[in-house]
Amino acid sequence: MNDQIEFLKARVGAGKMTRREFVGRVGALGVTAAAANTMLASAVQAAGPVKGGTLKIGSVGGESTNSLDPALAASQVPFHNLYQFGETLVNVEADGSLQNRLAEVVESTADAKTWTFKIRSGVDFHNGKALTAQDVLRTMERHSNEESKSGALGILRGIESMKAEGDTFSLTLATPNADLPYLMADYHLMIQPDGGFENPAAGVGTGAYMLEVDEPGVRHLWKKNPNYWDSSLGHVDEVEILAINDSTARMAALQSGQVHVVNRVDPKVAGLLGRAPGISVKNVGGPGHYVFIMHVDTAPFDNNDLRMALKYAINRQEMVDKILRGYGSVGNDMPINASYPLFDETIPQREYDPEKAAAHYKASGHDGSPIVLRVADGAFPGAVDAAALFQQSAKAAGIPLEIKREPNDGYWSEVWNKQPFCASYWGGRPVQDQMYSTAYLSTADWNDTRFKNADFDAKLLAARAELDTTKRKAMYSELGMMVRDEGGLICPMFNDYVDGVSDKVQGWIKDPTGDLMSGKVSQKVWLA
Repeated sequence: MNDQIEFLKARVGAGKMTRREFVGRVGALGVTAAAANTMLASAVQAAGPVKGGTLKIGSVGGESTNSLDPALAASQVPFHNLYQFGETLVNVEADGSLQNRLAEVVESTADAKTWTFKIRSGVDFHNGKALTAQDVLRTMERHSNEESKSGALGILRGIESMKAEGDTFSLTLATPNADLPYLMADYHLMIQPDGGFENPAAGVGTGAYMLEVDEPGVRHLWKKNPNYWDSSLGHVDEVEILAINDSTARMAALQSGQVHVVNRVDPKVAGLLGRAPGISVKNVGGPGHYVFIMHVDTAPFDNNDLRMALKYAINRQEMVDKILRGYGSVGNDMPINASYPLFDETIPQREYDPEKAAAHYKASGHDGSPIVLRVADGAFPGAVDAAALFQQSAKAAGIPLEIKREPNDGYWSEVWNKQPFCASYWGGRPVQDQMYSTAYLSTADWNDTRFKNADFDAKLLAARAELDTTKRKAMYSELGMMVRDEGGLICPMFNDYVDGVSDKVQGWIKDPTGDLMSGKVSQKVWLA
């Protein structure tokens, strides 16, 4: 019987037998439908990439205000759009290693202060222009410009000088940084013609797919780039990204076959969805975290006793149990967890303590008026329910939380980084320096807690320059404690990335750096 099954699997792999025919034939041999589907998946996977078809993605985080300008990407649909048309100098792979992309060679001086990137030849932009080191220089100039509002501005402020010579782009840092190549993998730093100065939202890059339809908040259609330089990626003919912010609608779209993959599967329905025929749930832990953020420069959150009261008033384990349903782990009011190589596991875990919360609340001198927390379904899966749990646990400490539910559309442009207390999420970053430089350095545009501490800034710059990993780990530990005890971040939980995937999708890789294979799903998978 095994020989017969292997023969049938080979026919499927060669495209000479359909899925239905395979299940029927092996069923006649006494194999259950579930086992047959498992065999089928392995057969198709082993056959290697199949070219063609339209990959359909259902994603949360799509708004009418979305732009294709890489500098402005702040939610999931813009993030995924960037990986259709754009590429960075290097990529961070699922195992944490760096892969050269538009940079063919990356080198540094012994002190990690000057870095050189040899730019790959034979690469064209979608408009037909050949990629040059000058385009790389101009891209970095645009994102490091104080007027750019780029999400990468914080990580580029440490650059002292940059230049392009021939096929080489180089930069010199004010202080050394052994992690500099990881910073160049930031998704905002997609290389654009002349840096994107002329039309940053044109959706023109060097990537595997070219823009066909751009309907912000609704739909984006991308077609295969016929001149793409890397034949090992980009197997489908088209990629359609649908903005489906409602979780129930997104799961229904996957089950009905309207889309092949969805992100942000709500943990409440993950088990049920995984039992649906033709669908599997893929989850992987990483640096992503679901949070509540306070502006430390805005009353009443400019009072550290009030901030500490709220930090002690949240029951982290309850949230992991009831909101994440086990698809994640407890947070500790800092943006770093064990997925980072220099994480300090000895930092004490902050626990729910209504008595300490009440004492800090009293010490704050707050007048007892409602403290307004703004949330939306699209902030993170279960955000509204998490806010309700927070409200209940805070009530036990005598802290009056008021929940204000905001619409999904416009949340990331009108609430996040503007309102003083709201729900949010961070996808994390490959290294601690990048996470802190993006969101906690005083000068970072995406410092969404308004945490501005000169001592923290100085210690972060010193940590960049420290090449001894033991000393560096200790420095990052101190930085984490400063954010935890002085900052405006309430981090109750680190989430797993939970995606729903049709069995028609092959080549899936679990990537802990982001959902839907860290945005690279359309580059790497193919359709059976």
